[in-house]
Amino acid sequence: MKENQKIVIIDYGAGNIQSIKFAVQRLGFEAKLSSNAEEIRNADKVIFPGVGEAGSAMKMLRSTGLDKVIPELTQPVLGICLGMQLMCNSSEEGDTTGLGIFNADVKKFNNGVKVPQIGWNQITNLESPLFNTIEEGEYVYLVHSYYVPECTDEIARTEYGVNYSTALHRNNFYGVQFHPEKSSKTGEQILKNFLNLELRS
Repeated sequence: MKENQKIVIIDYGAGNIQSIKFAVQRLGFEAKLSSNAEEIRNADKVIFPGVGEAGSAMKMLRSTGLDKVIPELTQPVLGICLGMQLMCNSSEEGDTTGLGIFNADVKKFNNGVKVPQIGWNQITNLESPLFNTIEEGEYVYLVHSYYVPECTDEIARTEYGVNYSTALHRNNFYGVQFHPEKSSKTGEQILKNFLNLELRS
């Protein structure tokens, strides 16, 4: 594990990101909160969080130019919750155009389940080094009203009235719908696995 690597958590005003910083610190790493394009480009690992509404979050990214910076990154990038959804082509939330990193369109749950989904649910069909030592059916913590339908970038699946992609991977980009920083030992291991990925794709 390379504890001296530069880790940047993108700070663009979308949600409480201190909990992610503390989770990284508990693993023995230091992480910097930044919206500076150069600092983000020069990081060894980038975490792209997000809580809130997709349209407003994309406006904040565009206002800082980060909507252009993020898709061009070459180091490992981890999108969390809304961060992962913004990395998709589009979202029904606010009829929002996303960053187009993952070839998927975010939909709203409309199958009679309680919305938002809040609480613990299982992840299955695990297909990535991101899930090293994670068992099929482990529980993670989720809070969301919108989801990514099953797609070719899927590396984990969850069922909530419908099977959906709860984690995605394309090239150096990863995304998880759940909150690893709130998912106990399982989430801690997933964060650790991300931080152990090779530095450049």
